[in-house]
Order: sequence, then C-alpha cells, then structure tokens
Amino acid sequence: MSSIISISIDLAKIDKSKIIQGKKGKYYNLQVFVNDEKDKYGNDVAVSNNQTKEERERKEKKVYLGNGRVVWTGASNNSNKPNAAMEAEPENNANNDLPW
Repeated sequence: MSSIISISIDLAKIDKSKIIQGKKGKYYNLQVFVNDEKDKYGNDVAVSNNQTKEERERKEKKVYLGNGRVVWTGASNNSNKPNAAMEAEPENNANNDLPW
C-alpha cells in the first residue's frame, strides 16, 4: 500500500550535531510514526529525530520534531493477488441453500 503523508517539523528542535555530511549533501535522519487513530487535531503521524543505540540504551527521551497526517492512501501493489480468504477452499456445507 502506498500513502502520501504531509508533515511539518520545528526546525528549532533539530540537533545540529546530528546533521550528517554525505557525498551529495547534508542529511538529517528522522523517524516517522504512523498511528492507527488520529489525535484531537486530526494528526496521525509523528516525527522525531533518530536515536543512536547509546541514546536508546540510556533511555533518553525522544525529541519530537513535528507531526502530520496521512492525506492519501492508495491500493497495494499486490492488488491483483487474491487475499487469503479468496484463496481458501469453499466449505462443503449441506445446509447451504445459497444459489451459487
């Protein structure tokens, strides 16, 4: 399944020491969390900075940079593949009075 997610981040919260110089530019690694339910503002996406293994081991609090929402969700790439329910063998039920 594909989705389009719109997010806003607070640039003042970015830890500048975590900006990585790459071959093609500067990068900042983020984590994006998509929740099943929306909050009171209609957001169902949260964004935080990536934590290092050491930060996780020290149980440091995540720095949340912003939030957003899923604005579009499309069909999966496997839409032509039958789901498990369709693949199952039909039951032989003598009490089944359906015409098909």
